[in-house]
Parts: sequence; structure tokens; C-alpha cells
Amino acid sequence: MEAILHGADAVYIGAPKFSARAAAGNAIEDIESLTKFAHQYHARVYVALNTILSDEELLETEQLIHELYRIGIDALIIQDLGIMQLDLPPIPLHASTQMDNRTVEKAIFLEKAGFSQIVLARELTIGEITKIAAAVSTPLEVFIHGALCVSFSGQCYLSSALNGRSANRGNCSQPCRLPYNLVDSNGTEIVSGKHLLSMKDLSQADNLEELLEVGVSSLKIEGRLKDLSYLKNVVAFYRQKLDKILAKKPELIRASSGKSTFTFTPDLQKSFNRSFTDYFLHNRKEKVWSIDSPKSTGEFVGTVAEVTTRYIRLQSKVKLNNGDGLCFLNHKKELDGIHVNRVEGDLIFPLRIPEIKKGTPIYRNNDHEFEKILSKKTAERKISTQIQLRETSTGFVLKIEDEDGFSTSIDYTATKEIAQKDQTENIKNNLKKTGETIFSVESVDIQFSENLFIPASSLSQWRREITGKLLHTRLENYPREEVAHTPTTHAFPTKEITYLGNVANSKARLFYVQHQAAVKQQAFELEKQSDVPLMFTRHCVKHSMGWCPKDHQEKSPYKEPFFLLHENTKLRLEFDCKECQMKVYKDETVSKERKLH
Repeated sequence: MEAILHGADAVYIGAPKFSARAAAGNAIEDIESLTKFAHQYHARVYVALNTILSDEELLETEQLIHELYRIGIDALIIQDLGIMQLDLPPIPLHASTQMDNRTVEKAIFLEKAGFSQIVLARELTIGEITKIAAAVSTPLEVFIHGALCVSFSGQCYLSSALNGRSANRGNCSQPCRLPYNLVDSNGTEIVSGKHLLSMKDLSQADNLEELLEVGVSSLKIEGRLKDLSYLKNVVAFYRQKLDKILAKKPELIRASSGKSTFTFTPDLQKSFNRSFTDYFLHNRKEKVWSIDSPKSTGEFVGTVAEVTTRYIRLQSKVKLNNGDGLCFLNHKKELDGIHVNRVEGDLIFPLRIPEIKKGTPIYRNNDHEFEKILSKKTAERKISTQIQLRETSTGFVLKIEDEDGFSTSIDYTATKEIAQKDQTENIKNNLKKTGETIFSVESVDIQFSENLFIPASSLSQWRREITGKLLHTRLENYPREEVAHTPTTHAFPTKEITYLGNVANSKARLFYVQHQAAVKQQAFELEKQSDVPLMFTRHCVKHSMGWCPKDHQEKSPYKEPFFLLHENTKLRLEFDCKECQMKVYKDETVSKERKLH
């Protein structure tokens, strides 16, 4: 609901079960309340039901989908193509990024299969997105902000292989955020204890207009398991950015109604972030890993000028607050924290004086005053209206029309009373007092033949009645999209389906067969494969180390293959330079040596 108030045109939310965040399911009753709230503004609610499913779960899934349709949600975000074989209500389906949507051929297939929206892979370049947008008419959605999975979504089996917690079942243990040692095939340690698979956070804040111009129509903020202050700040930031673009592009129409106003100035640096990247949108041009820590660093505030036993003096132009949380990289290149008890000018008095050197960069990952503001009411969203009050032979007619052209009127039989002095401003001010409703009144047009008096109590009652009736009209006329799901048989782009197809039930298998593909392997979760890639990623350790044969002059002095080591886990890296892709395998050497020992 706060996402809607802060300007979102749509929200996505986990179903009670079977969403890609198993820990973030929501009750049907809560989703129903959200849906009614969103629909007032003609904003949409998309429910994520985007895990792979077992045969035993299909009936429950079908029943759940019908229940979600009954409460009025706008679309389902799905991964398992077996859902296409169920008895579905006429509810739009969105192809989750978990489907690995990164080619023109896949997008065309999904469009022909009846999907109403396609969520593209986060790794795509602007050129790749442009080609897909030119090939299909189905709306395209891209991620513009939030956490990045290092692997192509839906193509990561590392968590499942290491500890049985499947990302495709919404239960990823995030082994990509762990520290690893990088060693070569001779056992030489190249890097020690670094987060070599942990990505920075995504931000396309400077690329929104470009994305819209090439054909993207839905901009998605990753926000699952984030707190309320993060949501408020990030949604408000992108709402303001997008509104500026819409103001100069009359050919673009906003997808929902109402204007959001805020009590704070949004700032992305003040919410959880591992520093930002636009990833591969403009091709590979930077290091995209958050190598030192998977934790939030926040905003840069300055450097250490002096350290004493009582205080730290900062060289900073940023105003710090009592209660702020600061952080820095210590001598081990690990993220360390400072809790600020008191601030006096450029002096900070922390709970403890950490081991820190002069010149160390300092970041603020918890702005106490900013968080205090965000803990209160920070936004309201109002739909603009115009009111007309007109005199009739038997009384008055009150009419209201909103920014979308919805209108309603009420006739009031009343005895007319001549006013002793002009009541125009009093009447206008009363009718503009819309209070806690979702409406704001921009103008009041009074059409009287003479100066009439209407009691304030009557005006207040009429205002409540007319705004209530307009809200009812908006909800009654909510433009809910419904689609007829008809079977299709066009060819799937891949003829043979391996474990990468994530086929976990008979309905998914039937879908592929009907679309001219042969299922050769079940989902990895059902039939673990040995010595196969467990992760496919455009992030490349060799490139980040400066040893890319395409982009760098320097060659690696170490012998491949390279390995990542963490405790008893050993991962082998393979570099596919033709595809500009790194693959990650589980290496069994460690476990075999342990068994022999």
C-alpha cells in the first residue's frame, strides 16, 4: 500500500505459496485488501507464483490461481510452463525473469504462447532489449533497481547442489554472497577471502528515458524482503524521475491515476545498497562485483582526519546526526561499523573507537534523521477532480469529475435561502475539504442565479456523498484485463530440453512436447546432474581481474582452470569467451579427499 501511495503504478507480491521468495508469502486476505486499495488509483497488483512445481502441487496451484482471480488481482508472474496446462481463469500471465528471457526467439515464443508481459533478464544490453522490443508487441518489463543475482535467473543451481536449497523453489541460500579464495590449478592463491560472486546493486536511474525510447513499458524495482523505509525512498525517487520524463513526452501515458506528494527528498544513497551499477546495459565497461562485502555501504560522507581515544575527526561536508551508523573497510579489507553516539561539528563520538587510520573513507549506511522521517507518514496520493454546484428548480445538483473523465452527480431537493453576504468562497472552501479521501478538488464552479446560502453541515454531507459515489464509480469501472487461454503448438526455440528447462512435473513435460521439444532431463532438483554448469553469468572473474583476452592487454600469470574455495566447497570456473560468459561448476576434489582422509 505504501508503494502505491509513493507513486507505484503496479506492485508485485508473493503468493501464499510458490513464490521465488519462500519466506515472503502473503495471505489471500492481505492480497485482497491490497488489490482493493490499488484499484482505487487504477494501479495493478501482480502476484508472483514463480517457482517450479511438483506434480503433487499442481491441484493446489490451480485452486490458488482461481482464488487469486476471484479477489481481483491483475496478473500472475509465473516460471513453470506446466501452469499453462492447468484449467486457468481468464487471468493475464507474465513470464517471470526466472524463465531466462534473453533472446528474440524466446520472446516471440512467449508472445505466441499468450503471455501478456515478458520480464527480461537483468543482464541484457540496450541493443539486445531494442531487438526484442522490435520483434514483439507484448509489453516488456525490465529491472531498474535492487539486488542482482550473479547468474541468469532460473539458471542457477549452486544453492541446490551445495545444500539442497533450490533457488527455483524460492529457497536460495545465496552462496554467491560468501567470501571465496581464488586459486589456480597449481594451488597458487590469487585472491584471499573476497566476495568474488557478489554483485553490486542495480540502478538504471540515469537510463530510464533510453529504456522507454527503445520500447520498454514496465520498470521494475526489486524489493522483496526490503524494509518499509527502503520502499518509500526508492519508489518515490523513481516516481519523480519518471514524472519528469513523462512531462516532456506527451506520447507516453502514465499507467495509473493520482499525484503523489512527499514529506522528504528521496535519495538512493540513503537506502540499502552495495554501491550501484547499470550492469551490462551499455556493454561491459566496469567491475560489477561488490568484492569487499555483500553488506550495504550507503553514502560516502568523507575521510578520517584524526583519531583519538575519545573521538574521530572527519573531513566531511555532510551533516551527520546523533545515532547515525557509519562504516569503513578495515585493515583486513572487511566492512566494519561505527555507531555514532554524539556529533559535535566535525567530531564524532562513537560507542567505541575502532582500529582506523587517517585518510580512511567513511560511509553512512544508516542516516538516523532520515530514517526517523521515513518512520512517519511520508506520502499521500490524490486524484484531481473538478466540482460543479448548480442551482435547479427544486434545489441543487452537485457534480464531480476526476482526471480520468469519471464523473457522477447527485440531485438535492432543498429550500433555497438568500444569503446576507456573498457565500462563494465559503462554499468553495467547504467543497475542497476532501480530507482523508483519495481525491483533491482543483476547482469548484458555482452556478447560481443569485447569492444563496447553504449550511456548512449540508455541504459537508454532500461532499462526502459525492466523493464516495465517485470512488464507487472508479472501482466499478476498473479496466480489468482478461484473456482467453487457448492451447498453442508452435515450436519451442530449443529442441531438446535439459535440466536447464526446469521441468519438475508432468504438465510442464506435456507443454514442451506439445511445442515440439523433447524433454531429455528433469529439473536439477529432481535429478541432480554431475559435472554440469551450476551457474551461468556475464560477470567474469578474469575480466574483473584485468585478464580478459578481448578487452585487456595483460595476460593472466596463473594456470587455468581457476577455482573458488570456501570451507569445504570447491567451485571450478570455466570461461566461454565466445559467448562472453563464465560458468561455475562444483568440483568434487575436496569431498573426495575428505572421504579418503
